[in-house]
Amino acid sequence: MQVFVESKIRSVAANIRKIREFRDYTQEYLAMKLGISQNAYSKIELAYTRLTLERLLQIAYILEVDTLDLIRCEGEELLQLRLRNDATSDSLCGLKPLVASQA
Repeated sequence: MQVFVESKIRSVAANIRKIREFRDYTQEYLAMKLGISQNAYSKIELAYTRLTLERLLQIAYILEVDTLDLIRCEGEELLQLRLRNDATSDSLCGLKPLVASQA
């Protein structure tokens, strides 16, 4: 199970980096928005620092992406699908938003 967890942590970190680059945001910009140093932010993308749920939510908000997409999507799937601009469209992984699926 530890191998799965470590792999998923690296995948989330890679997804954060891919979306940041897709949006043409710098590490310095995200670090400033998060109130941390660029070096501390770099460690997040390299999966050297464990993300708290609070920090993951903050990053997803800044990147304008659903938090679950950062967790669920794998590899290039994240960039092959369009980014959402609002909460009513499909998620990046082709999943409907949770609110819509419960209706």
